[in-house]
Amino acid sequence: MEQKTKQPNAEEHLGLVHLCANRFRERGIEYEELYSAGCMGLVKAANGFDPERGVCFSTYAVPVIIGEIKRLFRSGSTVHIGRRLQELSLQAKRAAERLRQENGREPTVRQIAEALEITEAEAAEVLCASQPALSLTADTEDGESPLEIPVPSPEHALQEHMALHQVLGLLSAQDQKLIRLRYMENMTQTAAAKQLGMTQVQVSRREKKILLFLRSELLK
Repeated sequence: MEQKTKQPNAEEHLGLVHLCANRFRERGIEYEELYSAGCMGLVKAANGFDPERGVCFSTYAVPVIIGEIKRLFRSGSTVHIGRRLQELSLQAKRAAERLRQENGREPTVRQIAEALEITEAEAAEVLCASQPALSLTADTEDGESPLEIPVPSPEHALQEHMALHQVLGLLSAQDQKLIRLRYMENMTQTAAAKQLGMTQVQVSRREKKILLFLRSELLK
C-alpha cells in the first residue's frame, strides 16, 4: 500500500522548512512562527506532489513552503503553540512509538493523524511543534539579515535550485549520496544509514553539517 501511493513523508523533509524559514529571519516575525507556517506548506506540498511528473519532491516543495511563509507575512497573523498543541504533541510521540513498534518503520503523518483522529495538516503541525527548531543561520556580528529576499518569485526559486545543484558538486561522493538518499529518494535517516554503512546518529550529525555548509556556500 505504501508503494502504491509513493507519497513523500513530510517528517523526512523538515530540513527544507528550516532552509526556507531562515531566509525570512529578522523580518518582524519570530522564527518559530516562520517554521510553523513552513511546516504547513510542507504538508500541502506532500499532499499535492505527483511523482509521475518526473520532478523531485524538493523542487516541488520549496516554492510551496515559501508561499505559505509569504502568506504569513501578508496576513500578519501568527501561529501559536498552545496547550492543546502541546498535549497533542505528547500524544503524537506515544502514537509514533506504538506505530513504530507495530510496523517496524517510521510512521507517516497520515498514520499519526488517523491514530489521533485529527487532520493531516494538524498532525504535521503537531509533529513540527515537537521538533527542536534548530537554526541553520550563522550569527552575524553586524546584525544584518543573511539574505535580502522579501518575496522570492518562482523564477528566483528555480535559479536557487540550479545554484543548489552546483553547490552539491562541492560535496564528497559520500555526502552527495547522503543528500540524494535523504532528499531525493525520501529515505529515513535509519534507512540511509544502512546504505551508507553508518549509524542513524552519525547520519543525523553529518546531515546537519552538510546543510550548514550548503547554506554558507549559497550565501557567498
